[in-house]
Amino acid sequence: MKAEKPEKSEIMKKDFPVVCVGGSAGGLDAYIRLLKNMPADMGVAIVIVNHLRTVATMLHEILPNYTKMPVELITERLDIKPNHVFIIPEKRDLHVVNDEFRLMPISKPYGWPDVITVFLKSLTKNWDGKLIAVIVSGFDGDGADALCGIKEVCGITIAQKPETAKQPDMPISAIESGCIDFILSPEDIAKEIIKIAIKVEKGK
Repeated sequence: MKAEKPEKSEIMKKDFPVVCVGGSAGGLDAYIRLLKNMPADMGVAIVIVNHLRTVATMLHEILPNYTKMPVELITERLDIKPNHVFIIPEKRDLHVVNDEFRLMPISKPYGWPDVITVFLKSLTKNWDGKLIAVIVSGFDGDGADALCGIKEVCGITIAQKPETAKQPDMPISAIESGCIDFILSPEDIAKEIIKIAIKVEKGK
């Protein structure tokens, strides 16, 4: 009698950390400072969710200058892999389904976007690995509404220290949610992510 083969979902199951870095105005400075201080072999996936409703993103062309990790513009059904930096395209909401990225038309086309909140809520429902939510420079308060949900699934939440942000509104809103674990500069955020990645690896 042949042994049953494991389901594909069991073979492909992923339990590495996903780091969502959400930002907007002034975010580029934070992304650069963060990536310059992160090694390329940490075993985490970095997903940069930046507010761009109409202007095409250039982050996938700029950020390779500051990291040795591959930097990819997210496309439909792109596989989530560790030691990569992924960039959300403009005018899209981002979700995770079956360990793949899924793109949908932006659900809030007017006013301040909530693409960070949408992606973080999708992660809490659909990702089995460790979650780290990082909110950096930007206007408004996108992402804040999802931070308590990240905590409920034992994720880690980090806000950029407002005085180190070019636009402190978004980090301040995150802090005011009452669900932030750390308030740090981008350089110290990188150090904390490294510590978390090491703990996750040792715990496997």
